[in-house]
Amino acid sequence: MTKIYNIFGDNAHTMTKNLLDASEAIKLVPSGANIALKPNLVVAGSPENGATTHAGVLAGCIEYFRDCGVKDISIIEGSWVGSQTIPAMKRAGYEEVCKKYNVEFFDLKRDKTRKVQTKIGSIDICVKALDAGFLVNLPVLKGHCQTVMTCALKNLKGCLPDREKSRFHSLGLTKPIAALGAALPVGLIIVDSICGDLNFEEGGNPIHTNRMFLGTDPVQIDSYGAALMGLELSDVKYIKLAEQFGAGSTKFSPSDIINLNEPENAGSYPRPSGLVKQLTRNVHEDSACSACYASLVRALYTNKKGTSEQIYIGQGWRDKTIPDGALGIGRCCAGASRNVKGCPPSAKDIAEKF
Repeated sequence: MTKIYNIFGDNAHTMTKNLLDASEAIKLVPSGANIALKPNLVVAGSPENGATTHAGVLAGCIEYFRDCGVKDISIIEGSWVGSQTIPAMKRAGYEEVCKKYNVEFFDLKRDKTRKVQTKIGSIDICVKALDAGFLVNLPVLKGHCQTVMTCALKNLKGCLPDREKSRFHSLGLTKPIAALGAALPVGLIIVDSICGDLNFEEGGNPIHTNRMFLGTDPVQIDSYGAALMGLELSDVKYIKLAEQFGAGSTKFSPSDIINLNEPENAGSYPRPSGLVKQLTRNVHEDSACSACYASLVRALYTNKKGTSEQIYIGQGWRDKTIPDGALGIGRCCAGASRNVKGCPPSAKDIAEKF
């Protein structure tokens, strides 16, 4: 079992450098290797909103590895389907980081891809991620409206072209996320858990737990993150499957956790409230993409009480009959008698149909 390094506080820059120093992370980097930093930029939003990786995490990584003699460092990421990466990186403060440190940012939506054979068949993965000499995964620990939790394993989905992201949803997410975790080598993981939204991947209700942690095993990191959120491994189905696929181990013990300081300023992790499940109680989902489903959840959030409407969403409904009078969300459910157009439709347009 590998070690997990914990640190508490609210300064992402300082905390990141302290984690890297304490773990002697430079010893993991092959001689002469380039380093690619992969944050979470799911949408254009401030990290304080609970959805995206703090810019200080990137700055801390760049300073540490530069001080250790690594010159070739880049940032790579592709936002989810329906969202643009460059506005997201600017909103998160990454443009300033790139300018300050003269680091290049690569939008993976524009990258070439290569087929990689996995436990579930071939997956198209972006070349910048595959060819990184040392890939550093910088996820946010937060909730997810379809998979309950997202952290190290699911953050790698940003290393896929949009067409593959959509296919992951048609396959049900669990198996492809686990397979990708086993197929894409990651050298280091630093989790931003300063203020993740524990219910919703798009943010909006950040929980200030003031913690970051570092490790090298994505399955162990996700298992630890699930435990912090009060979840069982059975709640996040891709974690155990990733272990079966050879991506890592779910095991960790108290002796594997190294705290670099006392958790005086750390908030507790309340278990996800179940609000998303309550709001979507009348939603018939079949292989919906995250962006489309998140727009629906955001609309239901806005409505607060949810809706008694019978709602259909997802790629799986393209060739199926949707009951008359039900509301179909997005292009995949265009056959519904009542439909919200768009791919994905906006939360505002959905909410106006309730």
